[in-house]
Amino acid sequence: MMLTGILVWFLMPGMMLVVEQSRYNSIEETCKQLQATVETNNWKVSEIRNMNKTISKQGLELNRKVKIIELCNAKYAQDILNTNPEISTLMPLAWGVYEGEDGKIYIKIECGTYGKNVRWKYCKSYGRCRCKRGKNNT
Repeated sequence: MMLTGILVWFLMPGMMLVVEQSRYNSIEETCKQLQATVETNNWKVSEIRNMNKTISKQGLELNRKVKIIELCNAKYAQDILNTNPEISTLMPLAWGVYEGEDGKIYIKIECGTYGKNVRWKYCKSYGRCRCKRGKNNT
């Protein structure tokens, strides 16, 4: 039983999150294109957080550019919150867009239950995805 818990603890994050290299050369263009793709698939970008600006307000700085895109679909949110409000701590769905050590732009995509639908539609529009497609993803 203990071994199962340890395996789940170490393996789940890798199964839930996937990193994709952006086809664009800047964080700004990547965020703009992701927002357009997301919104054409009936999701909304509720906010794009500039983490460099947020951290700098505390007198600190990051060593690379980082933004967080918060996504929401009111219908999915309603269904989830009506049946399982405990999951509200994982909402809204967020994707990280950041500059890698190599200077390239990367997108960290959540592949768990809540993110599957928008992630799959994003991947169809974006052209690739390493998350496994679930039965509810069209």
